[in-house]
Amino acid sequence: MRKSKPKKRIILPDPKFSDVLVTRFVNDLMRDGKKSVAYGIFYDALDIVEKRMKDSEVAPLDVWKKALENITPNVEVKSRRVGGATFQVPMEIRPDRKVAISIKNLILFARKRSGKSMAEKLAGEIQSAFNEEGGAFKKKEDTHRMAEANRAFAHFRF
Repeated sequence: MRKSKPKKRIILPDPKFSDVLVTRFVNDLMRDGKKSVAYGIFYDALDIVEKRMKDSEVAPLDVWKKALENITPNVEVKSRRVGGATFQVPMEIRPDRKVAISIKNLILFARKRSGKSMAEKLAGEIQSAFNEEGGAFKKKEDTHRMAEANRAFAHFRF
């Protein structure tokens, strides 16, 4: 936009945990405007996580937050044309984009997982991310590795 930045939409906290981050996650999880279905999937996934991790004294919401934290990348590479060559330039990610990337990766790799219901797949991916393994965590590691490999081109930042 030429004139001004668009206004940030105010996201209301979710009904169960009163957390805005949960609402952001559910909004990305939602398909075809079916928000109540998305909430159902998310809450069922947290219940499954709670059942699987009975021995640990960690609340399922904290497990989910720690999982998101574990798969949040700090740097990414962006393509930049200099002369005739295209360089992969490593750049810091701004905080709101970090959260968006981690949420999208968690949902993407949960959908790719094998399992009966989406709640089970999501619970599995949350547990994997909490234990620093699984597809979403691997994606973060690959992103960091790519940025490290292209650190020589960091002076092309714009």
